[in-house]
Amino acid sequence: MRFVDEYRDADIGKRLINRIHHRSKRPIRLMEFCGGHTVAIMKHGIRQLLPPTIEMLSGPGCPVCVTANADLDKAITLARLPEMIITTFGDMLKVPGSYSSLQEARAEGNDIRVVYSTQDALDIARKNPSKSVVFLGIGFETSAPTVAASVLDAEKEGIDNYYVLCLHKLTPPVMKALLDSGEVRLDGIICPGHVSAIIGSHPYRFIPDDYGIACVVSGFEPLDILLCVDMLVGQVEKGEPTVEIAYRRGVKPEGNQQALRVLDTVFKPCAADWRGMGVVPRSGLALRERYSHFDAGLAFEIETEPPLEPKGCLCGDILRGVKTPPDCKLFGQACTPVHPVGPCMVSSEGSCAAYYHYGGSDGG
Repeated sequence: MRFVDEYRDADIGKRLINRIHHRSKRPIRLMEFCGGHTVAIMKHGIRQLLPPTIEMLSGPGCPVCVTANADLDKAITLARLPEMIITTFGDMLKVPGSYSSLQEARAEGNDIRVVYSTQDALDIARKNPSKSVVFLGIGFETSAPTVAASVLDAEKEGIDNYYVLCLHKLTPPVMKALLDSGEVRLDGIICPGHVSAIIGSHPYRFIPDDYGIACVVSGFEPLDILLCVDMLVGQVEKGEPTVEIAYRRGVKPEGNQQALRVLDTVFKPCAADWRGMGVVPRSGLALRERYSHFDAGLAFEIETEPPLEPKGCLCGDILRGVKTPPDCKLFGQACTPVHPVGPCMVSSEGSCAAYYHYGGSDGG
């Protein structure tokens, strides 16, 4: 298939749904680890199309949502420093930190700009040599190579007023942490498509090998996800968990080697603070010593108050799959996309936003 509408073909979808209903004999629980999948599943009503034997949960797959309040507070503190320009993707503006948000900091007169790429941020640094320009490095393995490339460009051009606040997260380590916690029993995992386009499918081998859990990398169209679920059901029913790819037009087992080389050149693994998960070893990225002069966390003194979580917000539990958005008393009442209490309602890939826009008050 070559065109998007072919991945939404109703006849093929019906055949896949019938096949899943026929093959699924026992109760199983699946979890997607990508906010894009969460939105696609809710938008296309996929949960309602599946047999009652299949339960689907959303995991920590939204990079904006998993950013801890302590890290958000650092970004807001940086924004208030003199001669500072903060550059960020748009979703971060409205995410509430412990005491404020970037949007509120911008309303105070601080220079906070929405950009569409790291190259935009680098260009702002070129045009404002007398100011410090910080890019908020939020995101998984998908966006981290572009940040690494911007650091290499800045070094090559001698741009000494460009910095990165490294808040990147790595997917396989948090998968392991979630499985080790034992809070949620899983039979299969819908592995993230965009992340896997960078890292490939090999890094997930530990999941079937060590935990006996089925894994399939999925694309984002309805037929992609239905094919992924069908493959997962097949693995579970046969009792043969492995790693498969249902998104071969975008993902190779070995990943994108060029992107991985750039990533490894600039970054090294480090511990990272995840909302709802706490500090997970080797689940983040830090600039290597050679590029440490681009690290905003080292270049500026950042003193913040102890972080606070919004009262009554269940975003942490929702990100772990322990709760669903309708379980939260704030959902759709005190917490809406217009007035979000937690980040899962802010981001376009957040579970709460997906439920709110596509799932109704009961998520169905």
